[in-house]
Amino acid sequence: MSNEKERMNVGGQAVIEGVMMRGKEKVAVAVRQPDGEIIVDVRNVNSIRDKYPILKKPLLRGVIALFESLHDGMKALAYSAQVSGEEDEQLSSKEMAMTIATSVLLAVGLFIVIPTWSMRFLHSLTNDPMLLNLAEGVLRMMIFLIYIASISAMEDIQRVFQYHGAEHKTIYTYEAGLPLEVENVRPFSTLHPRCGTNFLMIVMMISMFVFTFLGWPNLLERIASRVILMPVIAGISYEIIRFAGAHCDNPLVRCSIMPGLLLQKLTTRQPDDSQIEVAIASLKAVLPEYADEAKQKEESKEEVTEAIVEAEEAPAMDEAANENTLQEKATND
Repeated sequence: MSNEKERMNVGGQAVIEGVMMRGKEKVAVAVRQPDGEIIVDVRNVNSIRDKYPILKKPLLRGVIALFESLHDGMKALAYSAQVSGEEDEQLSSKEMAMTIATSVLLAVGLFIVIPTWSMRFLHSLTNDPMLLNLAEGVLRMMIFLIYIASISAMEDIQRVFQYHGAEHKTIYTYEAGLPLEVENVRPFSTLHPRCGTNFLMIVMMISMFVFTFLGWPNLLERIASRVILMPVIAGISYEIIRFAGAHCDNPLVRCSIMPGLLLQKLTTRQPDDSQIEVAIASLKAVLPEYADEAKQKEESKEEVTEAIVEAEEAPAMDEAANENTLQEKATND
């Protein structure tokens, strides 16, 4: 295993009966099929940040990372649904774009339009823009928490949350420099400071602070300002998450990310060993130090397949040879 300085940041996401892991150069989705076999799909990371280095600058990189994570996450979900047997066909590019657009519109409606529109009922009690913006932020946070609590009660989602816990435990194991084996992964926490849940909580808190200073224009202007500023808030939140992941031993950092860690108690569950195995398979697929191991396993699998094919063909070849021998003998007689 590589030392601490060489160890790269790895992100992940739980999907249907599987886990997606994203490293510096590879993205892998590992899914357990209905027959129990783990299928791993590995792709190269194609980030627009590699084409335009300026997008790797602080704040900008957070915005790009958010949209790329959304795109990769939706593709991983569609793939896992197909492999796990939940869907018969994989989504086309057009269907994927429509799904992402619909998700964004629903998020804007639920977390921006409804909270700021609802303040009309409070406006009769106060005209203080700071109080109105603060109340809107509190309502947005409440809607978010109610949404998370509601979906966490669903049985199918709870299984996804188990894979979410397996993802965190596996990344912790890698970061600790331990071999990626089930017995090493099992003891670690399901709560991770770089989790997307933590990111969303920080987005909510930062937006509450920023929007407080925007005054109180009409409804359409408020909605537009919140949508326009969301990439800025996402960029700030991304930098906070990066800093927290690198300095989580700092007491002040621990306090700042504690709300997000507590929220992860809703979005993660303790996984079983079979789910940990899937997370390990996904993480190994994106780590350079395990590339040779994966190649050897693939070559071994191909050798076994060839041996099986040869074994199945041998009786037929022997039978054909015996038949030719008998025909030659009959001709000679």
